Amino acid sequence: MDSIYLILLISVLGPVIGSFIGVMKKPSESFMYIMLSFAAGIMLAISFLELIPKSIELSSIWLSSVGIIIGSVVMYGLDKLIPHIHPELCKPESGIKLKFEKTSIYLMAGIFLHNLPEGMAIATGIVSSFGITLGLALAIAIHNIPEAICTSAPYYYLTKNRLKSFLLASSTAIPIILGFFIARFLFQNIPTEIIGMIIAATAGLMIYISCDELIPTSCNKDDDSWTHGTIFALIAGVLFVILLGLI
Repeated sequence: MDSIYLILLISVLGPVIGSFIGVMKKPSESFMYIMLSFAAGIMLAISFLELIPKSIELSSIWLSSVGIIIGSVVMYGLDKLIPHIHPELCKPESGIKLKFEKTSIYLMAGIFLHNLPEGMAIATGIVSSFGITLGLALAIAIHNIPEAICTSAPYYYLTKNRLKSFLLASSTAIPIILGFFIARFLFQNIPTEIIGMIIAATAGLMIYISCDELIPTSCNKDDDSWTHGTIFALIAGVLFVILLGLI
């Protein structure tokens, strides 16, 4: 199997594994915090140590800066227009309450759209190293496991249909695949400078996800489930990326 497809498979396993756990038994919040913090460490390290330098190499400092802005603004826009579940607390944005089945479906649709740019991020492996692409795939998969848990669990609670809840929540992996192939097509048919800008946009969305969602909640000292292990998990994520450079 081509390594890039193996990496794509790893990334889509996140929603599938999370959906399965959600209809079986939800893990402790402290464990979920550690997972999210580890993913944040990976995303930030890859963004600053690999993606942004690669973007500058392929384009320019100015185009890279524009790309970072575009990536972060896209994620901000998605957050404002399409509410989704913050996985660490299993709470939806914008005060939406999970009381009705159609509300759960609506939130799944939000996650569907949020996952599209994540799939595009995986495709940066076409122009970067295997190790960095693997790190991105793992970070996205780890980030999506708690999100899928908090998508499948409330839907299962509403419908009492374990299989349907699992399949619907797992379907949020589809946009990851779509985003990957869209970006792969673009990378094969656009100038190198634009590829560099897209890579910078990937860094922008990863930084936004980490700072808006992963770090604030996983390092919430007001929560009784919080431990200093989340801080060390973030550091472990950074070290993981550094060690990937040996691959």
